[in-house]
Amino acid sequence: MFTKSYYLLRSTHDGQYLAAKPRNIENSQGFLMLFKADHEALSYVNQHAAEVANRFSVEPISGQQLKQMIDRWGYAGVGVVNDPLVPEVEFLSKQ
Repeated sequence: MFTKSYYLLRSTHDGQYLAAKPRNIENSQGFLMLFKADHEALSYVNQHAAEVANRFSVEPISGQQLKQMIDRWGYAGVGVVNDPLVPEVEFLSKQ
């Protein structure tokens, strides 16, 4: 996981990254959503949030930077999006 490059969706409004937040865990930053390609990130936001798609930008991140970002922002782990249209997401906890 740390040798690959991924893509993130970041809000141009407040700078927050797209994260999945579990309903049953209070005060959690959630899981940082990762995409394997930039076009998959765009497909995801256009399919599931078309009305706000123009408020997001796609940013690349190396696998080496990923752990530092998870720790810095306090994420519980990552959600790797395998299919952006369904969506099919594999959640991985940092523990």
